[in-house]
Amino acid sequence: MSGDTKIYVSYNQVHEIIKKAVAKYRIGQEFQPDLIIAIGGGGFIPARILRTFIKRQGNKNILIQAIGLSLYEDIHDISDESAVALAKATNQVIKTQWLSFGPPVATTLVGKSILIVDEVDDTRTTLSYAVQELRKDIAEQEKKFIKEHPGKKVPETKLGIFVLHNKKKEKKMQLPDESIVRAGRYWAADETADRWIVYPWEAIDIEEHTQKCV
Repeated sequence: MSGDTKIYVSYNQVHEIIKKAVAKYRIGQEFQPDLIIAIGGGGFIPARILRTFIKRQGNKNILIQAIGLSLYEDIHDISDESAVALAKATNQVIKTQWLSFGPPVATTLVGKSILIVDEVDDTRTTLSYAVQELRKDIAEQEKKFIKEHPGKKVPETKLGIFVLHNKKKEKKMQLPDESIVRAGRYWAADETADRWIVYPWEAIDIEEHTQKCV
């Protein structure tokens, strides 16, 4: 960390805190994710590193899917003016990319252990919205399952959350699915004060950035 108020994080530090968190919380053994959903763009690199440590030996790679969410104050160059206006009016989030549920790639959610990954839990607004929208999609797929398999029990779908850093502060939003926290499926690799965190994938000069990570 440098002398200013920002917290600078290196690639090595990201790698190490993910490794330690996966071992500490036994995410691969106990939660056993079938699907990792990375919230772009900050969740992409952590999700890929996370998969390395979660993957069970001899099993196929865990699928990583990407979703794009933007807080209303970060919205730029989005053509759907009505969606942007609604997001601003409700202090909400707008989807810029989402899962595909039709051909050629159909994402199945029902019966899966799904791990949502992001870089930081700041206000919790983005994470709350992601869980809310995924729960809607899961509910739709459960209806379809019941229709196609009458009399058969719907397999349980579990959601979990993994973030690199959780800022210790009062959150603007709460998770709409309380079972995530209640069942111990919310994991933060590290807890930090409410300060600006600068990740290496944001750096223009990676050497200078790394020097500030001492």
